[in-house]
Amino acid sequence: MSDKKIKPVTVQTILQKKQNGKKITMLTAYDYPTALVLDSAGVDIVFVGDSVGTAELGYPNTIPVTIDMMLHHLKAVKRGVSRAMLLVDMPFLSYQVDPVDALRNAGRLIQEGGADAVKMEGGAEIVPIIEKFQSVGIPVVAHIGLQPQKEKVTGIKVQGRGEEAAKRMLDDAIALQNAGAFAIVLELTPRSVAAKITQSLEIPTIGIGSGPECDGQVLVITDMLGLIPNAPAFRHARRYANLAPVIEDAARQFCADVESGVFPAAENSFD
Repeated sequence: MSDKKIKPVTVQTILQKKQNGKKITMLTAYDYPTALVLDSAGVDIVFVGDSVGTAELGYPNTIPVTIDMMLHHLKAVKRGVSRAMLLVDMPFLSYQVDPVDALRNAGRLIQEGGADAVKMEGGAEIVPIIEKFQSVGIPVVAHIGLQPQKEKVTGIKVQGRGEEAAKRMLDDAIALQNAGAFAIVLELTPRSVAAKITQSLEIPTIGIGSGPECDGQVLVITDMLGLIPNAPAFRHARRYANLAPVIEDAARQFCADVESGVFPAAENSFD
């Protein structure tokens, strides 16, 4: 066994991947065991998203998620990550109301939660916030296209269709890059628009439902693993496993074994 230390993934690692034409991988995690597995699997960025609201907490959208909820899950994930970059979402109204509150909340995610970087939804309107974060050393990933925190205004649909909307998205991406964001998530963006944005930027794009030309891809872990029973199969996601029925079968077998007296057996008991 080699005793060579594995280098952690940093901002520079992510930037160099784009420069070298290598794809970036990113998956969400909300708990310690999932973080351990993703880190071991070689995922570049383990992402504690505000999607925890829908994927883990049963909310209909991400709006109810608070900074304290994010910290709770972030700390658990942090304990399972030793190599991957740890990215965390800034939830609804944690950065949009007041610049001082925004800096304080981001600082808590970095200082208390152990995140390596924060992600914020928004275009040119969040440029001043990114610049302030840069001034104190907080790395930022931006997020344009579909922005789930704005779903009550935009709905859940592809963003950036049409010449004017596409230009506005490109302008936003350039502004975010110039402000200091080191990567940009493009969600539910037309493939051609995402490709143009990717080609126009020096920083990487990470797509979700935005085509293969992006510099990397992200998926929500519960979508990827089929963990939620009877959940719809989203077009932008690929289901790599279907674990909900596996877990249900195991639980049914446990119930049957307990009811029949098969479990616990002698090997599961102590003298």
